[in-house]
Amino acid sequence: MKLNYKTTLLIFTLTFISNVAFAQAKEIKIEFLGNCGLYMTDGVTNIYTDFPYKSGAHGYMEFEASELDSIKENSVFIFTHKHADHYSKKNLKRVMKEKGGQEFGVSNIADLEALGETVDDFEIKAFKTAHKVFGISFKHYSYLITWHGKSIYLSGDTTIPTTIGEIKNIDLAFIPYWLYSNAKTQNITIDAKEIGIYHLYPAEIEPAEKLFKDKENQFPLTEKGKIIRLDLQTN
Repeated sequence: MKLNYKTTLLIFTLTFISNVAFAQAKEIKIEFLGNCGLYMTDGVTNIYTDFPYKSGAHGYMEFEASELDSIKENSVFIFTHKHADHYSKKNLKRVMKEKGGQEFGVSNIADLEALGETVDDFEIKAFKTAHKVFGISFKHYSYLITWHGKSIYLSGDTTIPTTIGEIKNIDLAFIPYWLYSNAKTQNITIDAKEIGIYHLYPAEIEPAEKLFKDKENQFPLTEKGKIIRLDLQTN
């Protein structure tokens, strides 16, 4: 087949972009944004989980409105549920109007689990997990992301440790303290190389810092902006 100049240039450009994307995926960088909010990137795809939420909702962490301006264009937004300390329809609408993007959560789980068809070396599995407030059950999902061979578990607000207890060899698990505590009480092992304790109430921050001070590979997320890196390089 004879290729003209424009076709050859297009193929070269697409190949170059693909190679650059592969070269950039040397790590997964995760930034803590408050509550259960995280920003994850492999240098190509940008994913936000449980962010944007409503700043200060239910007495939890606040953020400046300017932080919405720093959200990357055409990002993926994934939500465990739609309580205000995890999700803000108003803030998300503003961001997506200005910057585009895709929203996933309790109403389109099948679409979320198909995300690997468009995101390189990515898979996400959703688990329907319990979340009750004052005895009322709310639709809630926890997620296991496998990205470039690294597994990341996002518990959201669930209090029941059974699901995470059934998953083996997690690289990094993000869970609230109540799930961590319940797992210990119920003798359920969390098989994770690292555990980040998120969604701390302001009064819980200082006690959490003391409790986890000497724990290896377990750390409380007490300050927005903390960076966690998962190295993708192999020897």
